[in-house]
Amino acid sequence: MTEIPTLDPPRRVLMGPGPSGADTSVLAAMGLPLVGHLDPEFIRIMDECQEMMRQVYRTGNEVTLATPGTGTSGMEAAVMNLLQPGERAIIGICGYFGERISQMASRTGAEVTIVTAPWGSPVPPEAIERELRAGPTKLVAIVHAETSTGVLQPVETISALCKEHGALLLLDCVTSLGGIPVEIDAWGVDAAYSGTQKCLSAPPGASPLTLSPAAWSAIQAREAPSNSWYLDLGLLEAYWDSRRAYHHTSPISMTYALHRALALVLEEGLEARWQRHENNGRALQNGLEAMGLVLHADVEHRLPVLTTVRIPEGIDDGTVRGALLNRFGIEVGGGIGELRGNVWRVGLMGESSTAGNVLLFLSSLGRLLREHGFEADVGAALDVAAQGLAS
Repeated sequence: MTEIPTLDPPRRVLMGPGPSGADTSVLAAMGLPLVGHLDPEFIRIMDECQEMMRQVYRTGNEVTLATPGTGTSGMEAAVMNLLQPGERAIIGICGYFGERISQMASRTGAEVTIVTAPWGSPVPPEAIERELRAGPTKLVAIVHAETSTGVLQPVETISALCKEHGALLLLDCVTSLGGIPVEIDAWGVDAAYSGTQKCLSAPPGASPLTLSPAAWSAIQAREAPSNSWYLDLGLLEAYWDSRRAYHHTSPISMTYALHRALALVLEEGLEARWQRHENNGRALQNGLEAMGLVLHADVEHRLPVLTTVRIPEGIDDGTVRGALLNRFGIEVGGGIGELRGNVWRVGLMGESSTAGNVLLFLSSLGRLLREHGFEADVGAALDVAAQGLAS
């Protein structure tokens, strides 16, 4: 008889670009009893998730829901529903995920204009403004926290330009929501989506999405349905609102996890959570530089939740990441797109953003680098990081 396989995944310290670690109560929530997706108790849970998503997004948008799938499902839902053939979209690209938005926008039949910046810098508002002045524009899309480069994109100036020229603003918040300030209403953002597996610290599987009244009106005014039936926001919204119109069998257990994860965010408090990520991220970055390493993103626009560090000359990317995983149980990410083989991506998101993880990573990486011939100043790195954490 063939041996039946068992399921026994190892415990890892998740310090890559996602997923992050999850609180035990979030994981336990996924084991709670299943109910039907139209059960009155599940509807109550959905309503509470919806209200908590509004609080975390800092918005009063009525149309706020979670699409089934990872953050890419939220991206595709927003792009496919907001754009129609022939409409003009300006996509700001300073990394891999801006490119993904542009590819989706092209599939809608929209006229796509790309504004680029080096992979390590944000998209300059003046470049967006030039394109807005060039002709009527339906949508401007930018990535708030570019996971491939570790760059934070300023939003408010671009939002003001969109309002001046009558364009909607779409914001990718996959890596930012729950880790750094996100102010949908105060910034005037029309549509935003995120993922559960980063700073919200739930397993991947849902994408919180919110739409302003202007964005929702634009979707309702479409001449033809969205190219995606599964991610048609008109159909999804009818399931999340009081009509409870059947669309799909909701991922019950994933919704439980989202509910618990959002509750933990609000119990900690958004401001306190943002400060925790800021403190730990800057301590890590200062420690890496004290070790003798070079950070990739512009110093003025570095994310605290995702750090890109350049791989020293003579050091093999895969060898070091493999040793971190196999010897120390630490997962970090390699570079993607233009940065493949050139940087490591180190995440301090949600449950993984702790002082202990900062010090563990610095000591482990420093030891491996020294073994491979790079004179890493581990003592200085730990001292500088510890001082930052203590302050």
